[in-house]
Amino acid sequence: MKKQFALLTVVIVVLFASCRLNRSLVVVSSRDAPKAIGPYSQAIKTGDMIFTSGQIGLSPATGALVGDDITAQTQQALKNINAVLENAGADMAHVVKATIFLKDLNDYATVNDIYKTYFPEIKPARSTVQVSRLPKDALIEIECTAVIK
Repeated sequence: MKKQFALLTVVIVVLFASCRLNRSLVVVSSRDAPKAIGPYSQAIKTGDMIFTSGQIGLSPATGALVGDDITAQTQQALKNINAVLENAGADMAHVVKATIFLKDLNDYATVNDIYKTYFPEIKPARSTVQVSRLPKDALIEIECTAVIK
């Protein structure tokens, strides 16, 4: 818990420092990722940093979950993040921190097997936590912080 709090503190400090250096906040939106299902942006870009909102396994075309299994939802969530990052001028290779929210930690190994294919070289810092419920009763949600290429 102390490590997660310390990491969250670092992320917040980086966000505020970035905002102070470059006071502009740019909303990032990609047609290749699902529309936000609440009052938030797909991502915010400030300075050379990108902060994504959590992505679940929604199909951008239908707005519905791609399946009821962890494999399909994990793959789609990562595809959605990649689409948002590419629209912001980055890609998965530029992710510095990821947070994964799982409905069931028993899916941890399956998620890792899929996750590592999206980060073949540099593995970003990461936290994974189990939660009681996610939007649309998804099994996984992933958010990340990246730097622009």
